[in-house]
Amino acid sequence: MDLTDPYQLDDITESVCILARKVFAHCQARECQPDVVIQPPTGVTFNSVGPITFKNGVIRSGSLVITPLPERPNFSRVQFIIDIPVTISYNNGQTLDTVLLPIPKDIVMFMPKSRDEFNFEVIVETRTELLNTPIISGGNIVFAAGVFIVMKVAGQVQLLVPAFGYCPEPAECEEYTGTVPEDVCETFLDFTQTPFPEDFFPPQYQDVNCQM
Repeated sequence: MDLTDPYQLDDITESVCILARKVFAHCQARECQPDVVIQPPTGVTFNSVGPITFKNGVIRSGSLVITPLPERPNFSRVQFIIDIPVTISYNNGQTLDTVLLPIPKDIVMFMPKSRDEFNFEVIVETRTELLNTPIISGGNIVFAAGVFIVMKVAGQVQLLVPAFGYCPEPAECEEYTGTVPEDVCETFLDFTQTPFPEDFFPPQYQDVNCQM
């Protein structure tokens, strides 16, 4: 037995039922937006643009429409709009929260026939990349962005899976040992670290080279 691998097939002790969000179908797409134009808030003038960060895309509320396809049993037409949240840093450390251009999707996905009470969930995951250096044009922020998209159809089911038993005892937590703030009083009160100042008293006559 390989002692470096705590989980091996010979260690399977039982099969257990778990509740899980099973992915019934998934597909990928990508979107390029070469001319994203972001208008600043009223009264704000951008002198420079700092970091631009993106969050995972979301399906716009009310935009999801699922239509079963009679000619293709167990498949449905899935329509929705994806919004990509973006945060732009600008003057004086302030930020602007907005979204990229809307991304409409109209695709066909596998959705097997099921009881009325079973709900399929359409999930999107995105990765957005800045494709060029943002510029300021006409008072607006202009840049290009590329979006990788993975779309999934998921549903909660009960699955039978092999089990190795409960997880082994975890390793001991690593304590943070970064820079500890200096105790200024401790340093000051230590005679060896903070000697008595030589210039505590003003200089005496014999200590100063007095010239007439």
